[in-house]
Amino acid sequence: MLHGLSGTTTSGRSGTRSSDHREPNCAKKAQRPELHGALNLANTESFGFLLTPTRLANDKGQPFLAPSCELPGDSSQLTQVTLVWQKGWREDWLKFGKPVASLIVDRRQRKEFYSAGQVFGLVCWAANDFGTVRSSLHIVRAVCAGEAVIPVPQVDPGGDLLLSAFGWPKVARVFRLIDAIEASGIDPCDVAPDHWRHIHNRLAARETPRSYSPARHRAWLQRKALTR
Repeated sequence: MLHGLSGTTTSGRSGTRSSDHREPNCAKKAQRPELHGALNLANTESFGFLLTPTRLANDKGQPFLAPSCELPGDSSQLTQVTLVWQKGWREDWLKFGKPVASLIVDRRQRKEFYSAGQVFGLVCWAANDFGTVRSSLHIVRAVCAGEAVIPVPQVDPGGDLLLSAFGWPKVARVFRLIDAIEASGIDPCDVAPDHWRHIHNRLAARETPRSYSPARHRAWLQRKALTR
């Protein structure tokens, strides 16, 4: 399956990847990114831009924006997520999320922006010459300015951390729970935040989380409507 700059695919709800939860493959030493010069070729990793280090901005010196995306006027009120993609060495992607804007920084780095209240799932994977060194999944709710935040790697200024999973077996288990939610016709972006906290606590206690039913989701939406 082909991946974009951030590692996300175009198929699936909210830009999720496929249901294949195999861990990414580590690159061989001969494939280390720093051993290769820039390729003057366009591919899915570059979003159609030439893979050269000199064209990181347009003629006005402004960073490239992803197609059909523009940064809002006051981007300081948004939560910024940095995604890096170096296949076989560092692969970050969104399991789910609906950014209000996207910014291509260069051929390997992308930034996505979320408004207060939006929920997203950030997956980070990294490896070295000897194998995987990091596998994590953070489900985060973007917060309002002045609201208390929890520091989350690659998320600025942080957010309301609903769930954290470390190690590929635990990450893959959460993936399967997310797939079950999507199979019931519910967008993970709209799931009650308390359910993600419930999953986090149950997994930490080595217990089986409760399923998230359509009836419970309707109850959450009704409660949410009353608090507006």
